[in-house]
Amino acid sequence: MKHTSSHKESTKKSKIAITCRNITKTFHSSNIKTNALQGINLDVYEGEFMMLVGPSGCGKTTFLSIIAGILQFDEGDLKVENHNYRNMTEEELIDYRAQHVGFIFQSFNLIPTLTVEENVAVPLMINQIPLEKSLKKAQELLDEVGLAGRYSSTIRELSGGEQQRVAIARALVHTPSIIICDEPTSALDHTTGSKILEIMRTINKKFKTTFVVVTHDARIFHYADRIAHMNDGRIERIEDVTKTV
Repeated sequence: MKHTSSHKESTKKSKIAITCRNITKTFHSSNIKTNALQGINLDVYEGEFMMLVGPSGCGKTTFLSIIAGILQFDEGDLKVENHNYRNMTEEELIDYRAQHVGFIFQSFNLIPTLTVEENVAVPLMINQIPLEKSLKKAQELLDEVGLAGRYSSTIRELSGGEQQRVAIARALVHTPSIIICDEPTSALDHTTGSKILEIMRTINKKFKTTFVVVTHDARIFHYADRIAHMNDGRIERIEDVTKTV
């Protein structure tokens, strides 16, 4: 999959999906104050594959949780698809996440008592889509990630790579405009991890879905459009990646 134009050229006409301005977050524990985020500024474009990288404890996951609307920030402004998080109630944030945001977790977070197709259908059922329609859509997404014929399998019957494919299908099933990924390859070997990134990139291009991915895995950096390098709660630099994948 070779890209002939740079991200900078391809995003000249792109809208901004996520705008972060001077985002701060401090955690308090006993008498200890930890400044997790110290003035984050970042724009993420619609359809972009953005990676957040940096050493452990630099604030990547905290920042990802704030973008996802799971964690509140202290100061600054955050707009996601023109929704100003500061002006939204907790209920509005929950509804927004359920309809517009998909999640791919480090530990997959699949439900072992459900079949593969039932796991994928969960976001639709949360949105009160009828079961039959939810399962049909789940099967379509499982086909998309290469798991046709595994609809009725249990989670225990799947390999780690297959479980991550289920997690990707689940993240996509309600057609979110943004997908949040926390260390999507950390539990996988390099070959399997590369296959997973190929699937994610294909989905990113096919559906124009915006991806924000936290990772420590330098072997997958080349899959990004841009990489935001974080350290000590700040973004130190943003790197445009020349597409050769």
